[in-house]
Amino acid sequence: MSKQITTIPARPNQDEKRLKVAAYCRVSTEHEEQRQSLKSQVAYYTQKICGNPDWDFAGIYAEQESGTRVDNREEIQRLMNNCRNGKVDLILMKSLSRFGRNTLDVLLMLDELSKLNVVAYFETENIWSNDPRVKKYITMVAAAYQEESRQKSEAIKWGIRESSRHGHIKLNHSQFLGYGKDTNGNLVIIEEEAKIVRLIYDLFLQGYGCRKIKKYLEDYGIKTVTGKEQWSTSTIDRILSNEKYIGRNITPKTHTPDFLTGKQEENQGQIDTIIIENAHQAIISQEVFEVVQNLKGNIKDKEVIINRICF
Repeated sequence: MSKQITTIPARPNQDEKRLKVAAYCRVSTEHEEQRQSLKSQVAYYTQKICGNPDWDFAGIYAEQESGTRVDNREEIQRLMNNCRNGKVDLILMKSLSRFGRNTLDVLLMLDELSKLNVVAYFETENIWSNDPRVKKYITMVAAAYQEESRQKSEAIKWGIRESSRHGHIKLNHSQFLGYGKDTNGNLVIIEEEAKIVRLIYDLFLQGYGCRKIKKYLEDYGIKTVTGKEQWSTSTIDRILSNEKYIGRNITPKTHTPDFLTGKQEENQGQIDTIIIENAHQAIISQEVFEVVQNLKGNIKDKEVIINRICF
């Protein structure tokens, strides 16, 4: 009789833990080439993770945000929370710069991941976050990325300042009542909106305060620049104080002391202030504007005096 041979396949070790693998992808701008880069990263890591039989897919975390701050990056926050909840064992990333450009933030996140027994792998640098020799390297590389971001920030601010010195200004005219832009990018008056600006100034000169102006505009169905039926007194107050309505541009009104936080503060002489007269067409005459500013100043002085007496 011929031999009969039967092979019984080995059973996989049921106790062996499958890695829960995620990927973090980030680009810093919404430019078309960056959007395509983000899509490519997402597709690449989805295929890479799902194609490994020893891995469980733990998600792709992708976003278009600057890497200088962590608090404004929702996806990195969601990823870190899932790591804390035991949903991720391994994080794949294109490079260390995708993780962040703030050295302190990067080190804090890596330290927390280490305590959670979560490992990050950076493909471009070919390094693992749990390598004891790599912390110094990560510090050096992250610091270099941070310095690169600082230099880019300074270059952008310098470009804006130099552009302003030559009379070129950039305004968000989409929410600037009274103005739009022509095909050459110059501010031009939108007459229907300009009528509302002039009405607000006229009402104020007639003795209407901001609350009374708000009621008047709403009673007559006059909408805001964004199409809302409800006006805010702060919006009306800003319209009554905006020197751009007399064709004057003052820049910059704010500055950013720390590019890592991105927090803006009022410019009180910390950096050069550039004043451009006749920067664009005026909606309000300078005489009317100055009268309104004087009246507003007197009202504020009276409010201060009343507050001192009452409190």
